[in-house]
Amino acid sequence: MSILLFGVSHRSAPVSVLEQLSIDESDQIKIVDSVLQSPLVSEAMVLSTCNRVEVYAVVEAFHGGLSVIGQVLAEYSGLPMGDLTKHAYVRYSEAAVEHLFAVASGLDSAVVGEQQVLGQVRRAYASAEANSAVGRVLHELAQRALSVGKRVHSETAIDAAGASVVSVALDIAEHKLGTLAGKTAVVVGAGAMGALAAAHLTRAGIGRVHVLNRSLARATRLADRIETSGIPAEALTLDRVADALADADVVVSCTGAVSPVVSLADVHHALVNARRDEAAKPLVICDLGMPRDVDPAVAGLPGVLVVDVDRVQHEPSAHAAAADVDAARHIVAAEVAAYLTGQRMAEVTPTVTALRQRAADVVEAELLRLDNRLPGLASAEREEVARTVRRVVDKLLHAPTVRIKQLASAPGGDSYAEALRELFELEQTAVDAVATAGELQVLATEFENPSAE
Repeated sequence: MSILLFGVSHRSAPVSVLEQLSIDESDQIKIVDSVLQSPLVSEAMVLSTCNRVEVYAVVEAFHGGLSVIGQVLAEYSGLPMGDLTKHAYVRYSEAAVEHLFAVASGLDSAVVGEQQVLGQVRRAYASAEANSAVGRVLHELAQRALSVGKRVHSETAIDAAGASVVSVALDIAEHKLGTLAGKTAVVVGAGAMGALAAAHLTRAGIGRVHVLNRSLARATRLADRIETSGIPAEALTLDRVADALADADVVVSCTGAVSPVVSLADVHHALVNARRDEAAKPLVICDLGMPRDVDPAVAGLPGVLVVDVDRVQHEPSAHAAAADVDAARHIVAAEVAAYLTGQRMAEVTPTVTALRQRAADVVEAELLRLDNRLPGLASAEREEVARTVRRVVDKLLHAPTVRIKQLASAPGGDSYAEALRELFELEQTAVDAVATAGELQVLATEFENPSAE
């Protein structure tokens, strides 16, 4: 069993392709279920952010697993397989581990070092776990990735500037407007990114905020949080976009809707009618949704600046200092090596345990034979013989089992477990039984004491 990653991100595909692949939470579940229909896939998890879609799966075979995931994503997105694979990247085994650790650390984000991706990885794992789509392999991988991400942020200054897609977009807006203080803002979408936008606007001294969301209750909760900071805020439903834009200076939209929620007509209404007396007043729209929340034609309107994710990632402020990036990459590399060593050790341990169990069974069988041959043997003498035989067996097995664990920690170490099984004629079913018992114990322990929070 090995880990396979099939992904498409801002680094490999244009926005148009990412829009077609955009996945909400319910779609994640459907994709995972579809992938797991194949006997070649035993575990699966989908990581979907504003600029990436990645499927992590535990597969029996590389090519078979790749075909399964590719077909599922092609059917979901409607993209021809050739177009999808042209923009995709594939990582397998060690490379897949390294990639997820880098993603969780913010090293692969549009804004290098941003912390929001940690929460996205956590939610991706939680969704898959809630739907019984993860086992030992992805459980350990996701937990370790979260730990690595936390370590990078605590031991390096990669996020010293506190940059995020939202903060960089609003920096561009502030530069265009001169200041955000006293201005009127519209936040479209009351989810995590909407809340982050509201926090940045509040710190910038924004004068008023309109919060729009499909659910009015959710918009109201965010508006109430804004008002606790002393800033007037109004909650509206999405059908009030045109009204909200009437006096807006800056708009931040991040809904995750499947089609634009800010139309050309909405913005045109704001410019031509409500904003007629303020012809020189610019409007900055930060479209951070994926797929896009704003009709692309809006960018052609005079007096309107549209800031999208592609624009954000090319800003100098979206890039962390080279020294911090290098330090983060060294941590990731060390963590990958440690993780892989642990996995190789874990793979050989059931074989070693099965060998010791086999030896114990042989000892017990021989002692039983001794009892049958010498029924008159005194209990004390029998115990002494038993201890002697067990000591001999333990001493004979000690050196090779210790050494094989050491050898297994090196690359290619899984071959030693196979050699051990061949040399001692160990049944694979016995090894699997030991491994399964161990996995259940590990999972039970870690779910009782989660390390991801």
